Amino acid sequence: MDKVIFKAADLDGYLTTDDKENLFAIDKMFEKALKLFPLLEKGEKKAENDLIKIYNEMGDSFKEICVKTPQLHVYSFASPHEDHSEASRVIAKLRDIKTDNKEFLYYIQRTYEMLYKFAWGSGEQKNYLIVKTPVTSPVQNYAVHKINNADYKIGNTVMCVMLRGALLPSMIMSKEIEEYSSRGYVTPFALFKINRNDSKHESDMEYILNLDKSFFNLEALDGKDLVFADPMNATGGSLVTVIKYLQKSGIKPRSILFFNAISALKGALRVVRALDNCDVYTLWMDGVLNSDAYIMPGLGDAGDRLNGKDKETYSRNIMQLITDYGTGIANLYRSQLREIENTVFGSRK
Repeated sequence: MDKVIFKAADLDGYLTTDDKENLFAIDKMFEKALKLFPLLEKGEKKAENDLIKIYNEMGDSFKEICVKTPQLHVYSFASPHEDHSEASRVIAKLRDIKTDNKEFLYYIQRTYEMLYKFAWGSGEQKNYLIVKTPVTSPVQNYAVHKINNADYKIGNTVMCVMLRGALLPSMIMSKEIEEYSSRGYVTPFALFKINRNDSKHESDMEYILNLDKSFFNLEALDGKDLVFADPMNATGGSLVTVIKYLQKSGIKPRSILFFNAISALKGALRVVRALDNCDVYTLWMDGVLNSDAYIMPGLGDAGDRLNGKDKETYSRNIMQLITDYGTGIANLYRSQLREIENTVFGSRK
């Protein structure tokens, strides 16, 4: 089996001394929060107030770090103040243990609509959409709508999918690009089968890129703006593994854009330190990873919450996942599914 393996120790080598000090300080803040969680379970009001104070302190620290690291774009730090509560509410619903599969999908869709606007939605240049309407009396009617001109920003993008939790978010982001393109541009897709070694811990984690089960055309990635949409960026290891493999293969991306619902500070810093011309856009930032390299407080396994769990003895491939999404998703994202099918069946690396 053709595999590429990247290790956590290599990732930490990209962090600066300041990065490590900042991460240590955030860890200490979250340790205080952890001690309050059992008191919250008991309904103690003082614990709620103390927790709010800690989270506000962490938020101030995140903002200071991001100001010094311009490649990190956090929605609530850079968007208008009146939009902050919307982002906070969306993330709260994604985190909530009571949010079921269909509602989780709805809020993931909202997340990537917001992230698209965050990255590409502003600008002075304008485009016009002329739309044919169902009204035919006294003649066929048309409507004109003015939108921001995003063609020059999105026309060079390729959607890169790190299976499996990233599949549906990547389709959503590609659909946003299509909708805001004046010519209906549908991104090409590149599919990478990468996973973490779950027998390892955060300190010695390994990231395994399985080339035999990946589908992409190397030449089609050269000089492109590579877009990754993964709900969770915990360690940054999967993205760095893919990009380092591409670079070793002679591919030079024009830019790399990483879109997350939630990004851990450590993962975000590793990514922008390890990769040139890389920007992270995240709706929310969390501060801490546990020993198994999962984000705290996080939102659980985003892949399972989007796709449902695989059986212990059976892991679905990409086409089976798409089938399980059902006709509603298939009809909504038909252009994206066509591109994915062409990628899987029409070309290999």
